[in-house]
Amino acid sequence: MSPSIADRLGGLDWAAIGASLDEWGFARTPSLLTGEECAMLRTLYGEDARFRSRVDMARFRFGVGEYKYFASPLPPVVEELRLHAYPPLAAVANRWEAALGRRSRHPDSLAGLIALCARRGQKKPTPLLLRYEAGGYNCLHQDIYGDVVFPIQLTVLLSEPGKDFQGGEFLLVEQRPRAQSRGSVVPLEQGEAVIFTTRHRPVAGTRGAYRANMRHGVSRLLGGERYTLGVIFHNAA
Repeated sequence: MSPSIADRLGGLDWAAIGASLDEWGFARTPSLLTGEECAMLRTLYGEDARFRSRVDMARFRFGVGEYKYFASPLPPVVEELRLHAYPPLAAVANRWEAALGRRSRHPDSLAGLIALCARRGQKKPTPLLLRYEAGGYNCLHQDIYGDVVFPIQLTVLLSEPGKDFQGGEFLLVEQRPRAQSRGSVVPLEQGEAVIFTTRHRPVAGTRGAYRANMRHGVSRLLGGERYTLGVIFHNAA
């Protein structure tokens, strides 16, 4: 049997992940989901009862493709990823808040974050499945749904590159004050995740840390079909 999601996350080198997030604003993980789990999540896309809403990206000029937000309760695999990835990322997020001189702190547990979101009227779950076909893409954006924003999120690739699709690279662009933007392409294999900045992060400067703004997206799909799972920790209003 495969290790539990909790064990897989617990076995990651979180010190290295934190260092990569500090330096680049993102970190790539080894495989977090098995091929069978990826296939199961792709199959769920056709089950409308599992989702609270569907978005046609072209309609809103977000890109070309579509995505669906899961309804509660989340599928167990998604819930486990969200639950067990949160605590080590909260430690990174709170270190960032301190570096920026902010007094606010993120709760240590996902339950604490969800309770905070609820008090601010953010009660809708935000994990989602995204689907692209040939010609599809996702414009650079940030996933912010209310006043409460957790500064880190993750995306898991559910399709197999080179077999299920071609193109469709995960993109990140970081904007720094008085400097040109820095772009990154993060190649992923099926089941691997990229952990990345939701909105901004601290970067060391000559006069202390400053905020570097980051957006993410997906380049144009050249062929096939691409599915991804997005795990956002804060809820939506």
